[in-house]
Amino acid sequence: MNNFTNNKNQDIALLLLRIGVGVIFIYAGWSKLTGIEGAHEFFVKIGIPFAGLMVWVVGIVEFVGGILVLAGAYIRIPAILLAIIMLVAILTTKLGESFSAYRLDMMLLLVNVAFILIGAGAYSVDEKLKSS
Repeated sequence: MNNFTNNKNQDIALLLLRIGVGVIFIYAGWSKLTGIEGAHEFFVKIGIPFAGLMVWVVGIVEFVGGILVLAGAYIRIPAILLAIIMLVAILTTKLGESFSAYRLDMMLLLVNVAFILIGAGAYSVDEKLKSS
């Protein structure tokens, strides 16, 4: 496979990962923001400090961050924030559970770390901003 095909395949792979991760976080954030009372109760139950504030922060970061990841816009900023959210989620709600309980959380954490390291790819707002 030549270098052009390899790069194109990598960029398509990054786009597919951004679609999956972006949609998941948009949904999760929207669910928190539209069900803020239940999300707040859950944050209190698991011992998140400043739960009333943090539920809004997490909901907004997940929703807006998901949109930015989906678009590939300023990818490293939302990826850092979303990776932190996933790490906290694993440590506060999944530690000690079976692997099946945290496998999606772990995958979302790792994909966001990959976005931090390699960026959004050619099919992204970031790439369009570079070329303008």
